[in-house]
Amino acid sequence: MTELAHAHRRRQRWLLLALLAALLLLALLSLLLGAFSWWPLDPMQQQVLLQLRLPRTLLAMLVGAALAMSGATLQILLHNPVAEPGLLGISSGAGLCAMLAMSLARLLGWGLPAWGLALASFGGALAVTLLLTHLARRQRLDVARLLLLGIAVSMLANAAMTWLLYFSDDASLREFMFWMMGSLAYGSGALTGAMPLMLLALLLLVRRAGRLELMQLGEAQARLMGLDVTRERTRLILLVCLLTALAVSLSGVIGFVGLLVPHLLRLCGAGAPRILLPASALGGAALLLGADLLARHATAVGELPIGVVTATLGAPLFIFLLVRHHADAR
Repeated sequence: MTELAHAHRRRQRWLLLALLAALLLLALLSLLLGAFSWWPLDPMQQQVLLQLRLPRTLLAMLVGAALAMSGATLQILLHNPVAEPGLLGISSGAGLCAMLAMSLARLLGWGLPAWGLALASFGGALAVTLLLTHLARRQRLDVARLLLLGIAVSMLANAAMTWLLYFSDDASLREFMFWMMGSLAYGSGALTGAMPLMLLALLLLVRRAGRLELMQLGEAQARLMGLDVTRERTRLILLVCLLTALAVSLSGVIGFVGLLVPHLLRLCGAGAPRILLPASALGGAALLLGADLLARHATAVGELPIGVVTATLGAPLFIFLLVRHHADAR
């Protein structure tokens, strides 16, 4: 038994090291690939590298880590294998409130600061999350019904965003399209202010992995172990909403990262939250970096919306998980 435990821990360490190596490789490719070569490093190339590519690389890593870790946390909290901010409508709620804040600011002639955009996104994410958790507990919704409710909320938010898009002027059209389809091209300017808060939230989630392990056992067992389940759930929900809101305020609505990464990691043996959460951060950062590289270099005429790339990767997995869950239920 001890040898099996040691072997399992070694596999987990190797998994973390492999994810870290993949992340570093993709970060290097993100910095070096582009229209401007990286050598010799003249002043123009140095400006492109330090002011464009480096902030975008850091942005992709932070947003990917935030979305993947939020998805892993929600799956444990809700005991729902297909929970993630995009599918449950949390990202869409954050995006809708951000677009409403931008529309109101433009209508009144105000300038909307980055913190105001993040605050509006947080309000939308929190409202959707509280609605879902309240209905799930009060109506005792199973996995399928909670998922359908989240998809309905997401569709409603997307419909509202489409109405805003339809009635927007030319100046707002491109900005709103960015929110609906996701992009890493415009969020680098607000990265300096958001980075410390995102890193702090990620660290706090990792430090709560032990409490999540207790909550995996069920509420009754967690209370017997001395955990204040209600307070801990509230803190975790607030952290997930904060991460989702900051990610949406920086990059728009990007789906399926929180679904794809945790499930792939569980297939690799990273089921315990103490390993799953940091591995999700590394895997999410690597996935979004890879998706951004594909979005930037897939076509010669411009870059693809990164939300389209992640949806193309994540939708087949989502269908597979639904089919497998239905087969297991039978």
